[in-house]
Amino acid sequence: MSAVPPVAAPRALSPRALYEEVADRLRQQIFERQLEPGSWIDEQRLAVEFGISRTPLREALKVLATEGLVTMKVRRGAYVTEMSRDDVTQVYHLLALLESDAAGEAAARATAADFAALQALHDRLEKQVRQRDAFFSTNEQWHYKLLEIAGNRWRLQVVNDLRKVMKLNRHHSLFRQGRIAESLVEHRALMKALEARDAKRATQLMRSHFESGLEAATA
Repeated sequence: MSAVPPVAAPRALSPRALYEEVADRLRQQIFERQLEPGSWIDEQRLAVEFGISRTPLREALKVLATEGLVTMKVRRGAYVTEMSRDDVTQVYHLLALLESDAAGEAAARATAADFAALQALHDRLEKQVRQRDAFFSTNEQWHYKLLEIAGNRWRLQVVNDLRKVMKLNRHHSLFRQGRIAESLVEHRALMKALEARDAKRATQLMRSHFESGLEAATA
């Protein structure tokens, strides 16, 4: 009887790749406007600042380029992507299509626990109407929760990428005077439609919500 060969020990999982950590750090700097839209990305300076070689930095820039946050220009290097008016219009158009569809599906399939989670986020929005940064964050969480309830991981992935790009817009819709209050009114109507399980109404309201956002962002 032949001997059973020993089972190889499982390979240890690799730690998170350095370029992914660098991509996270650069992404945050872009969102916080430490790296402004349209600005050239000084690879040498960043490599020194992060204490790394330029190889993982360049890999990180490739990741951000696929997300649309960075634009690579031949013989000129990497630049933070700058959104044109047409870019903003196209992004809002796609978000309106995807998220209005999700709102209708969420109205039809949400559980009591789902509604409670949405309501809790909405209640936070009501309290943050004078706290712009906090309102931005909670508003995004509310939209992602709605997408999660609606299901379809592919739609969620596309929306996630589009929302990253939308943060590059210098004239975010919620920057306009009075837009936060308007957005909150729209959210209240959406909550009522969702709780009433009125899929058609929820779809229409979400589309209008993005149309109003686009008008504010391009005013």
